[in-house]
Amino acid sequence: MDRERAIKAVGELLAALGEDVSREGLRETPRRVADMYAQLLSGMGRNAEEELSKTFPVEDGGIVIERDISFSSVCEHHLMPFFGKIAIAYIPSGRVVGLSKLARCVDICAARLQLQERLTRDIAREIMLRLAPRGVFVYCEAEHTCMTCRGVKKPGSRTISYISLGDFPEDKKAEVLALVK
Repeated sequence: MDRERAIKAVGELLAALGEDVSREGLRETPRRVADMYAQLLSGMGRNAEEELSKTFPVEDGGIVIERDISFSSVCEHHLMPFFGKIAIAYIPSGRVVGLSKLARCVDICAARLQLQERLTRDIAREIMLRLAPRGVFVYCEAEHTCMTCRGVKKPGSRTISYISLGDFPEDKKAEVLALVK
């Protein structure tokens, strides 16, 4: 990110909105907003390779599920936050990853300008690519402030997306859905 350009752009936006960017309450706002976006979008240009590279041997046969992984992201359509919970289920092919690494994968994928559907797919693709499991299932449930704070203003509405990649049997998808909802 070009920090100085971002600071200038935020100042220009405030001025275009009719604000006096030299007044006391707004003097540091362009810098604060630029720093905020640098943090919120720190996953841009990154992947989860490092996080998902340390694996451990395991006998085949079970499903690993980590649920209620909190996340927040930024909607690319309105630059407003969306947030919620993600569940990841995968069928290992002889190797598993530490559970904290799945949460870190979510953090990296969420720290980009995103769409919920793409976020769900990005996480599943990273896990398939890095862990090579038999199959992966990712479930995402989120609240979008572009729907709750503006536009139709429907607080509490939630959007659900999920995806399955690889060989994830239909009966196992139903079991995972029942467990994560």
